[in-house]
Amino acid sequence: MMSPKGHETDLIGREELKEKLDRGDDFRLVMVLGEWEYRAKRISGSLRVSTPQEGLQALDSDEEIVLYDSGPSCPASRMACRFLKAQGYVRVRRYAAGLEDWESAGYPLEGESVG
Repeated sequence: MMSPKGHETDLIGREELKEKLDRGDDFRLVMVLGEWEYRAKRISGSLRVSTPQEGLQALDSDEEIVLYDSGPSCPASRMACRFLKAQGYVRVRRYAAGLEDWESAGYPLEGESVG
């Protein structure tokens, strides 16, 4: 049984993320993968952070931040979320289903390998 303060509150689902993007909400959508993956395919409007140091430089601790990676089997967004929270970032959430899920829904992508 997860405690009420468990990590589930940090998650954001596909539909909620899509609504936030469609509304033009003020938040940072961050892909936590390497430059090659980012160039190949990303959710439209994403910025890339590949290292913890880059994250601290690119993101303000009071911003609303949504992190994602390639999908449920990838640990990158979970690690990044934990790291940012440990650094005092409070408004950090994770789109755990990631790129895989977004693409399977047919939602907008950008990048070199997007047909």
